[in-house]
Amino acid sequence: MVRTASYLAFVAVLASSTLAKEMEPDAARAAELYDSGIVHERLMNMKMNQFARQKEAGAYDSSQYRGLGYVPCVNGTAIAVPGDRLNTFRCHNADLYSFRSHTELGDSSGQGSSSWGWTSDTGREFVAIGQYRGTAFAEVTSAGQLVYLGRLPAYSTASQWREIRSYKNYMLIGSEAVDHGIQIFDMKKLLTLSSASPRTFTQSDLTSRFSALLPTGRAHNVVVNEELSYGVAVGAMPRNDPICASGLNFFDLKDPANPRSLGCAKGDGYVHDAQCLVYRGPDTRYQGRDICYGYNEDTLTIYDVTNKANSTTIISRTSYTGASYTHQGWVLDPLNQSFLVVDDELDEQNGAGPAANGFPVTFIWDIRDLRAPKQIRQFIHPTRSIDHNQYVIDNYVYQSHYTAGLRVLDVRSIPSDPTGKGVCEAAWFDIYPEDDTSPGGGKVSFAGSWSSYAYFKSGYILINTIERGAFIVKLTGKNCPGR
Repeated sequence: MVRTASYLAFVAVLASSTLAKEMEPDAARAAELYDSGIVHERLMNMKMNQFARQKEAGAYDSSQYRGLGYVPCVNGTAIAVPGDRLNTFRCHNADLYSFRSHTELGDSSGQGSSSWGWTSDTGREFVAIGQYRGTAFAEVTSAGQLVYLGRLPAYSTASQWREIRSYKNYMLIGSEAVDHGIQIFDMKKLLTLSSASPRTFTQSDLTSRFSALLPTGRAHNVVVNEELSYGVAVGAMPRNDPICASGLNFFDLKDPANPRSLGCAKGDGYVHDAQCLVYRGPDTRYQGRDICYGYNEDTLTIYDVTNKANSTTIISRTSYTGASYTHQGWVLDPLNQSFLVVDDELDEQNGAGPAANGFPVTFIWDIRDLRAPKQIRQFIHPTRSIDHNQYVIDNYVYQSHYTAGLRVLDVRSIPSDPTGKGVCEAAWFDIYPEDDTSPGGGKVSFAGSWSSYAYFKSGYILINTIERGAFIVKLTGKNCPGR
């Protein structure tokens, strides 16, 4: 971890005087930059240009990355290959157990994206790994080794963007590729497979595919409310579609073989990501309602989606200081929805608000009043990068920071101290040594890690990377440095 004097001074100033705050969305700015799609297009172009530079430099030739086994984290580094800087990983409280390149996982083009996991009835642990040409399937063994079992090709064309979530024993796989839709695949098909003869599935092996109300067959993301047995396709194009307008597109999963449409919530236009839960929080007006927290480019937008077919209500739309691209977030406790954390994917690039110096910011929100959520504090990370997807498990936030890899935040203190002063980084594993000598310990760049999955009872964590392949790590502790 890098904590320069300038960084510490910067954090001290922010902590004492520059708290970001909630605010009404700027309607004129939103219409010009966000509703129009200009900012999203700019972000996609930034990524495509970065990906092209990486490809030109040979980073996507994943055959160059060797498979790795167990490597302990000792004194802040996991040295997988002595003397090899690109196989020496900065770490804290996290050991490496396995690494397999995208080539070993069936896609030599690299370009990994989202990932998710599934545990069988007998406790076996499997992962779905998003790649350019489709989705790889692997088992995480009891020894933490990643064993490739097969793959499901893309439904239409190849795409860098592939988002994956689970519903029971099914994986839902969406993509930005035209005509892709949402593939619904039964993970039980993996139970009899062997690494000796990996299987390439075909589209006829799908349980079903959802494409209703997806005008071009694209969806930027897919969301699942498992308790209420439905999925949501979000960020579908075009934005001016009169039915869904790139908003929340609901589909029933009670019968995964027949995922019928339930309607759309288009009131706030494009939704980049969301979390939908039965509400059990302190706001008594919404007890038992079906609530979606939408991360909508420049706002946190909270919806009541209880009646999906006829009337979905926007409860609140709230922006914040430094809002550049409100990307994704998660509630701290689904059984007491009082606080959530949010990341912004462009504030580091734009040098906006508390991310002015390029250090990622985790925004902490008080959502005890759904009609008036408040962005009350932020945690500024000590390694320069861009923060991406995050999920909360037992009061620890598991985040993917592109060039800084997996970062784990201890947020146990927030309910008793909402100022966020007690939040700290409890563990990390940096999968992108290429930028370790850069100022601030890293680069603000769309390279490295895209996603992680940390829900396995075994404690094994999958980290999917864009260029290299997939890592399996496991935490050895959760003590924050200096505490």
